Amino acid sequence: MSNERQRKPEWLKTKLETNDNYKEIKRMMRSKTLHTVCEEAKCPNIYECWANRTATFMILGDTCTRACRFCAVNSGMPTELDMLEPGRVADAAEQMGLRHCVITSVARDELLDGGAQIFAETIRAVRKRLPLCGVEVLIPDFMGNDLALRKVLEAKPDILNHNIETVERLSDKVRSKAKYSRTLALLKRSKQIAPSIPTKSSIMIGVGETWDEILQTMDDLRQVDVQILTVGQYLQPTKKHLPVKQFYTPEQFAELKKEGLARGFSHVESGPLVRSSYHAHEQVQSATASSQ
Repeated sequence: MSNERQRKPEWLKTKLETNDNYKEIKRMMRSKTLHTVCEEAKCPNIYECWANRTATFMILGDTCTRACRFCAVNSGMPTELDMLEPGRVADAAEQMGLRHCVITSVARDELLDGGAQIFAETIRAVRKRLPLCGVEVLIPDFMGNDLALRKVLEAKPDILNHNIETVERLSDKVRSKAKYSRTLALLKRSKQIAPSIPTKSSIMIGVGETWDEILQTMDDLRQVDVQILTVGQYLQPTKKHLPVKQFYTPEQFAELKKEGLARGFSHVESGPLVRSSYHAHEQVQSATASSQ
């Protein structure tokens, strides 16, 4: 059995690039007591993205009520709920001069709306401060709460993202509380409520799925009219997390991109280091163009 602690292939090695932009963004995040999924989830692209002045804000604190076996974010019972957080995110986005802002969160299952109101207020705060900035949200499943989903969509994000993460057979093993069918239902419902807002999802591979299962997951996402797909290599954050079962090659990722485009996705980002928000600004452009 291989895992991320073993020698990784050359194509998975990243260059550390802590230039002035990176250092400035890190200082700003600390000064505004903001969290980023870039840091909390140990994203391999943090140096590239921060050097290019892009970041994914993680709202609703840094403690998740779930404990998914692939995720490095802290889990437990959250104590933090800051109603002023939307304004601080907007301040930071303005200081960074963002053209595309990605907002995600931990799961907050103890809240009646799962934090949907804070999502909506953050979208509106960024829009007020940066009217030309694209706003993408990567939301939890809100335990299937339709009213929570509506709150977010009524704030009119440019992209509604919810990750399916893995194939159906492995979903219960890999994810905590989240259900494969609930993810598909949320994505389908999003298009019913707000047909003009593109939807997006992500698959991480390397946890024991088969090639045919990956293709079936693509088909399932297209069945609910998901337009944007990202596919990336799973990397084991710590020894406590799921081991890597397979490292896919860049050529295999290129083939998966072809398969996705052939199925009708408007944009497919597929590569070993691709994560859900990688090149997010390009994805919204593709989705908008395809819907015109």
